[in-house]
Amino acid sequence: MTDIHPTAIVEDGAVIGEGTRIGPYSIVGPNVELADGVILEAHAVVAGHTSVGSGTHIFPFASIGHKPQDLKFAGEVTRLEIGSNNQIREHVTMSPGTEGGGGVTRVGNNGLYMMGSHVGHDCVVGNNVILANNATLAGHVELADFVILGGLSAIRQWSRIGTGAIVGGMTGVEFDVIPYGSVIGDRARLAGLNLIGLKRKGLPREQIHALRAAYRALFESEEGTLRSRAEALAAEAQDQPLVKTVTDFILEKEDRRFCTPRNED
Repeated sequence: MTDIHPTAIVEDGAVIGEGTRIGPYSIVGPNVELADGVILEAHAVVAGHTSVGSGTHIFPFASIGHKPQDLKFAGEVTRLEIGSNNQIREHVTMSPGTEGGGGVTRVGNNGLYMMGSHVGHDCVVGNNVILANNATLAGHVELADFVILGGLSAIRQWSRIGTGAIVGGMTGVEFDVIPYGSVIGDRARLAGLNLIGLKRKGLPREQIHALRAAYRALFESEEGTLRSRAEALAAEAQDQPLVKTVTDFILEKEDRRFCTPRNED
């Protein structure tokens, strides 16, 4: 059975799943869908055309689904889709999409969004991510699975952060970050690979060694451009899945800039 506190406001039209708990003074808008087992603590607000997946837990003073922080937004109907089993902590904000960005912001499963973190309009966020306190995603950011953002970090609009990457605290990311990369600095530079994260996942040592060799080939060589080095590496290392993930990410889109050790490419 659902448990809705008498002081909560659940507007007509909202869809509330079984086992959902809505705490004191929380507000659920008329176009909101809460799946089974969602928990809203006191003073949480979910608005707009927003869906929240099963088992997600939203803490006090989170503001979820209000209109995006984009001056071009003209009131069009857009969506925010949040997956299952997320922890959305105090004062987190998540915005729906905009017409110019496709109309949908998507947030995956099993994420931890710590106090004050922000997911901007039209972002696509993967599974098992961690945004530490006050980490922020501007509009149109792509965040792949298993990414970790340190506290007070900021990702510029349209940037891509590859799977398994880690962004240090107080780091401003202006360019794409390769999968498994580690970036630091007030303007992010690549500081190596997220080796601790790779080892924690229990990946074979030979795959990690191959990735380290690929990193050296990509970022320690001065021959050609980063793209040309990635093309050569892709042809040589087709049987190495971690290397392939990195080269595919670099080659997926043309005219992109990437965080490098010197940010020259």
